[in-house]
Amino acid sequence: MKRLFSLVIIALVCVYAQAQSRYVGGDISMLTQYEKHSSGYKDVKGVKVNDLITWLVNDCGWNTFRVRIFVHPQQKAPDYKSTDYAIVQDLAYVKALGKRIKEAGAYFMLDFHYSDSWVDAGHIQAPAAWKGASDGAMADSIAEYTRSVLTALKAAGATPDLVQVGNEIMYGLCGIQVHPYDKSGDNWEGYLGLLRAGCDAVREECPQAQIIIHTDRPTNTGYNSYYYNKLVQNGVDFDIIGLSYYPFWHGYLNAEQVADKTDKNNLVNAIKNLKTLFPNKRVHIVECAYNFQYWPTKGVNYDTQDAWPCSVLGQYNFVKDVVDNLKPLENVDGISYWFPEDAGNGDYVNWTTKEGLVEETWSNRGFWDEGATTSGHAINKTGSATAARPATEVCAPYYLGTFVDKGEDIENVSSVQTNVQKFLKNGQLMLLKNGVEYTIMGERVQ
Repeated sequence: MKRLFSLVIIALVCVYAQAQSRYVGGDISMLTQYEKHSSGYKDVKGVKVNDLITWLVNDCGWNTFRVRIFVHPQQKAPDYKSTDYAIVQDLAYVKALGKRIKEAGAYFMLDFHYSDSWVDAGHIQAPAAWKGASDGAMADSIAEYTRSVLTALKAAGATPDLVQVGNEIMYGLCGIQVHPYDKSGDNWEGYLGLLRAGCDAVREECPQAQIIIHTDRPTNTGYNSYYYNKLVQNGVDFDIIGLSYYPFWHGYLNAEQVADKTDKNNLVNAIKNLKTLFPNKRVHIVECAYNFQYWPTKGVNYDTQDAWPCSVLGQYNFVKDVVDNLKPLENVDGISYWFPEDAGNGDYVNWTTKEGLVEETWSNRGFWDEGATTSGHAINKTGSATAARPATEVCAPYYLGTFVDKGEDIENVSSVQTNVQKFLKNGQLMLLKNGVEYTIMGERVQ
């Protein structure tokens, strides 16, 4: 190995290297609706933003945007009211928004729900067109649908860079139920067949895309171990463990916050455990959010207001703590905020006909004031941005962007430079300069 390494170094008289990429951004699946029906957004200085995607990329440093897709959102499963205004993301909608994301130079994360409406731990229904199918036929439908969507997105200039095969699917998918523990009656064979079909279709159509398996029990080490071991041991081909993290449902962030509490589960410990169990899998927080007003009253498992008050400052500190705690963890690749574009009901609503209504209730977790406005929604901030106090210190979306390790690009690094160390890491030839690791592009040592 030493001889091989020396030969590689000699051969690389000049190399091109860049810092390893991280993914940071948010799920902006409702942005198109707000643009149709609201007056827009303002930045930390009160200046109206012309295009939210490019502004988040250029001003906040975001580089990843997630968009969900439903099979036939017009159908809407009977366990959801037909007036759920957030269920609108069909293929045409996603093609247009995905193309904008790519044109902005950002990564596009596609979130397959494989349903006509929301899929999560409590809702695992199949789309209406697939209901009643056998396990094998359901797997075929997932494969065919996945391929057709990805083919259409590629043709539209919206090729996904990351693909979620399902949304919060720890408890099942397309009507097939499983649990993250031993439970009689679970159909793991049928469930795993669905995941293999979806993942294989992604590999076939978008071989460069990274595949995410998304679950929603991020702090439960036992559940995560049981569930992801099932997938790994049964040949499900994926790259990233995707987690949702909402403190009011999932608990605290680190050991210090739970030191005096009965429930010791916390996100950092759980992610470290995933590193031990699955050293070759990356972790991405594909959803996280925190209320800046009106603490949730239904379904709350934890009152974390002692750590982060339900306020604009509390929301900012939550984002800051998430970034600061997860950035040092070697296996964490990304953080995506849920529904950052939330701006209330929309600004041009006919309340008699509900024309122009974007959402019926306020979520209170986005980054902008939710009241109707004709001049643009003010961004949440804890104070004025100045030269002495930059936007990252007063405004959550700016701080979120600091999770990306931009590093420095090194072009034409001479192989004999003494201030640059070269080494092997997981078979990849790397450079170390000023304490920052860089991947040498285009060269791989087996």
